[in-house]
Amino acid sequence: MANECKEFFDKFKKSVAKMKEQTPDTVNGFATMFSKIMQDGALSVKEKKFVALGIGVALRCVPRIRLHVQKCLDAGATKEQILEAASVVVMMGGGPAYTHIPVVMEAFEALQG
Repeated sequence: MANECKEFFDKFKKSVAKMKEQTPDTVNGFATMFSKIMQDGALSVKEKKFVALGIGVALRCVPRIRLHVQKCLDAGATKEQILEAASVVVMMGGGPAYTHIPVVMEAFEALQG
């Protein structure tokens, strides 16, 4: 599974580069919104990353889970914090969220090697 996660990140980087060429307005527009919202405010960057990860788990979106585990790590989150944030989603989202906790663990393990 960790290898699949690493392959995802390699492919995603290439996909983003292609998107920048073919849909620059979309990429630039999203990047602008993302950079303005995902900075310290009433919530810290790390808290916002946990919210984003939680939404990824709740929606069962594997790419978003992987990307936001990375962003949580970049914001200084620990494995315990990441798993606790994902566990809150399980409490609210039940079984469908529960079955995606392994994706969170896989992403953490792949990113931390």
